[in-house]
Amino acid sequence: MLEAEAIDADLDPYSRFVSESVERVGPAVAGIEARSASGRARGTGSGVIYTPDGYLLTNSHVAQRADTAMVSLSDGRTCAAVRVGDDPATDLAVLRLSGSGFPHATFGSSARLRVGQLVIAVGNPLGYQATVTAGIVSALGRTLRTASGRLIESVIQTDAPLNPGNSGGPLADTAGRVIGINTAVAGGAQGICFAIGIDTAVEVAYQLMRHGRVRRSRLKLAGQTIALDRRVLRALERSESGAVMVSEVFAGGPAERAGLEEGDLLLELDGESITGVDRLHRLLSAERAGREVAIRLLRRGKSHSVTLTPEAD
Repeated sequence: MLEAEAIDADLDPYSRFVSESVERVGPAVAGIEARSASGRARGTGSGVIYTPDGYLLTNSHVAQRADTAMVSLSDGRTCAAVRVGDDPATDLAVLRLSGSGFPHATFGSSARLRVGQLVIAVGNPLGYQATVTAGIVSALGRTLRTASGRLIESVIQTDAPLNPGNSGGPLADTAGRVIGINTAVAGGAQGICFAIGIDTAVEVAYQLMRHGRVRRSRLKLAGQTIALDRRVLRALERSESGAVMVSEVFAGGPAERAGLEEGDLLLELDGESITGVDRLHRLLSAERAGREVAIRLLRRGKSHSVTLTPEAD
């Protein structure tokens, strides 16, 4: 114990934060080898175990390549895994490992992140197990287009270096809590990497575990979470500072038919506050598909209310 304390005393605060975070989350990080039905390797990725009975979060683009998968743990064990479900719309998937008593990670909150905050990425890039990189949150509320053409909203941008094989691994805070799932690197750039916020990942994982797929309705728009000015909040008599700014309206969808425009600030859906993209996703449940809903919004400083009918996704 005294030897460990002496080693800790030699570390600068930055190194101590990173080291302690990795000690907490590292045992739950796993390497994934995707295999075809014939057993041929189809690619590798990373994942993070979040329950003691072996549920694991990773990227959809990792899990989709796997008819079967072998998962390697940080303690040297390997075990088979089956796909519980995947959601290409958010590039997230859940696998279930065979066995029990697995080390598992703790989730934090991506809604509480701040630009400049220290974050740690753990994964298996290029087959090198339990590789650690660190950086900061460079930006919040980014959008990322998936291979299917869908936009993922409320994405975390970080400069913690990622490489092929990091996909699906955790992005953690200094307390070792998972606050994102690493997903992509901007091609041709250095220090521009992306992670799906854990608030989104938790909601998706719950639905995949329960239904095997994510059931939702949609407005066919893209948006980003923004913070309203204090003067606007006072004028609206609103306590929640978050809202969703429409960044794109897709042709032929409910949003276009209702006359929504780029720059509109979405405030409420059927009287429930829209405090951000994650909240809007949760409000657009499968039960609202095909039912008329009321949207309260702010357009060029004036409050409006429109009705529209979300589509089934």
